[in-house]
Amino acid sequence: MNDQSARWPNGAGLALSIVVNVEEGSESTLLDGDSAPESVDELGVAPRKPMRAHANESNYEYGIREGWPRVRGLLERYDVPTTFCAAALALERAPQIAAFIRDGKHEACSHGYRWLHQFRMDEEEERAFIRAASASIQDTTGQRPRGWLSRYLHTENTRRLLQEEGFDYHMDDYSADAPFWAPVAGSDRPMLVLPYAIDSNDMKFWTAPSLTPDAWLDYACSTLDVLREEGQDRLRMMSLGLHLRIIGRPGRIRALEKFLAYARTQQGVWFATRAQIADAFKAQVPASQVRAPLRGWEAL
Repeated sequence: MNDQSARWPNGAGLALSIVVNVEEGSESTLLDGDSAPESVDELGVAPRKPMRAHANESNYEYGIREGWPRVRGLLERYDVPTTFCAAALALERAPQIAAFIRDGKHEACSHGYRWLHQFRMDEEEERAFIRAASASIQDTTGQRPRGWLSRYLHTENTRRLLQEEGFDYHMDDYSADAPFWAPVAGSDRPMLVLPYAIDSNDMKFWTAPSLTPDAWLDYACSTLDVLREEGQDRLRMMSLGLHLRIIGRPGRIRALEKFLAYARTQQGVWFATRAQIADAFKAQVPASQVRAPLRGWEAL
């Protein structure tokens, strides 16, 4: 079978992946020995010299203290199997979230040991970073993470290192609306890629031009509608990326609630973790069906 004839369980036309990013508590701060504070917050500003950004630290703390209970409540109310893409240190510092993952039907996916850029790392530094994240997440959640999402950028070695460390899939890709097998530089084996999405991510509340909650909700519902229609004759998946400190605000959480309520009423929508999506795809599409890179194999 190939990816054109593959189908999701129970004849669903769309696999809906809800991804909750847990980064709070692992961001850059002088308190953890970093040379500069985290630069991303509601205003998109940061000091130009090495000093603590107390206000921004509190913004991240808000995600754990206030955002998480709201997000958790919706996941429970709408019975949503969720992929928690977590920086390992964030789960160490928020054991209540780790326990929710461990005790439920949710998936722990790795977002690194800390929410830091890895593109500056050499091969051994990156391997140690990957291993530390895996060990920590397994310790806090009882799950060894099967998937990986970098902070924006990764290296030429990342996919090969993930393979060597036993990861099943990689998320650092925005090139498709369905899984695919991708070649790996330095390896004779391909790796499964489960593409992510930025356009439907709640980061759109922060980036310019930013979306209002109503506009984000409309965009998310329209995305689901189009992909569900296309899923009648080809494999489709949708990623909805969320952050506790963003969607968990009082003025935004209703948009997520309305989206989940809408998605639950639509026929042919399979709510699934990314691990479940990976398993369903691998069971039908052999690894021999590798998608050639747009710029050719020499681009690897």
